[in-house]
Amino acid sequence: MLSDASPDEDGAEVPPGRPRPSGDRVALRGDLRSALPDATAAVVVTALVFVFLWARMESGASDTVAIMPFMDDAGTYWMYLLSQAFGWSGLLWAWCTVMFGLLLSGTGHTRLPLSRQVLERWHRTTSLTTMALMFAHALMFAAELVRYETKLGWAERLWVGFADSFVPGWYDSGTGRIAIPIGQGALYLAVPLGLLFYVRHRIGAKTWRRLHRFVIVVYVLSVWHTLLYGTNVWYGEWPRTVLWLLQIPVAALLLLRLVRPARRAERLGPPKGGAGAARPAWWARAGGRVVAGAVVVGLVVVVVSGRDGGRDRPTDPPATAPHTQETE
Repeated sequence: MLSDASPDEDGAEVPPGRPRPSGDRVALRGDLRSALPDATAAVVVTALVFVFLWARMESGASDTVAIMPFMDDAGTYWMYLLSQAFGWSGLLWAWCTVMFGLLLSGTGHTRLPLSRQVLERWHRTTSLTTMALMFAHALMFAAELVRYETKLGWAERLWVGFADSFVPGWYDSGTGRIAIPIGQGALYLAVPLGLLFYVRHRIGAKTWRRLHRFVIVVYVLSVWHTLLYGTNVWYGEWPRTVLWLLQIPVAALLLLRLVRPARRAERLGPPKGGAGAARPAWWARAGGRVVAGAVVVGLVVVVVSGRDGGRDRPTDPPATAPHTQETE
């Protein structure tokens, strides 16, 4: 979730004998220290979301309870609520770090009142915080499953909680059979793609840039996981609409980033040798711009039309448990 451009990676060559900018060798340890205020803010936001979700469950207004009535006990299911809180703060921080990254990798940051160095630092720290929040989200979900499996011994309970939360394809109940592997994919891609920034001097800036472009996939998977499995946006009501609405600036910045890239090598220009003989890279870049534009239009249509994939609130909500408890 780090930007794919640095001061000497915008298409210009570094003159011989000139030292490379210090930004190329940013140390992970230093960024971890810098991320402490950001992580503290994330913990505060998570706590506020947790209190909000607890209050809604206690008042009977929780959508989670409307979907799973057996969970109408905040004191028992507090770990599940904490998992939800970490998930929402993680998605918020992911949104922020992607927005910072898109601003940095395009030309729009020059019009902002903040310096590039400040944006880069915020981008790196929010990226590290996002990874921690994603892991905490999965860990608390696993802890809730361990608590739930009361009919199993502790060793089996720990295994079930770990496997259902961290092993793709293991969870076998309802929508989670699709949604949980999508979330796992986001987590398992986010960590290596984010941390590769700190070893790019070893793997090469060009290789790192190519790999880092897949970070947008991490964000898409995270949003997809939320839309499928987030009980707070399960129904086709305003919270789900707001979630869709927040994706418009991300898609618009991505489109702007593709149309007006900072690096000269990524600018589209006319195809060389005629359209039939154009390089595959030219067609890939052109196709990317078309897809990004279509996504922007699609998001606007979804928000305006209200057809956002939300479910209808049932008159008689189901009374099923997440899955049948295992027995020996």
